Amino acid sequence: QVQLVESGGGLVQAGGSLRLSCAASGRAFSSYGMGWFRQAPGKEREFVSVISKSGAVRYYADSVKGRFTISRDNAKNTVYLQMNSLKPEDTAVYYCAATGFQGSTSATLYEYWGQGTRVTVSS
Repeated sequence: QVQLVESGGGLVQAGGSLRLSCAASGRAFSSYGMGWFRQAPGKEREFVSVISKSGAVRYYADSVKGRFTISRDNAKNTVYLQMNSLKPEDTAVYYCAATGFQGSTSATLYEYWGQGTRVTVSS
């Protein structure tokens, strides 16, 4: 079992930045690929970014490429999402998730999910 707790969400103006954190407890954190997903009101949950178990491979959705950076610190059992140049369309609840695979853009391959942290970007 892995427990995931996100933090760092909030209200920010367009063009601003936020850093989300996801702290993991339970089984060895470095055994999991970690992903970030988001769900905007009235929309399906969508993939944002993923990082491999070692952190060597990272992948982003086109909508956030160049603005968001995913990273992880396996010593601290934490994955981060640095979000810069935020846009109103980034408004959503952001979830981190863990998979036994190196990583995936598909939510169905993630076994463990956090409760989410809300990000609101005002125009």
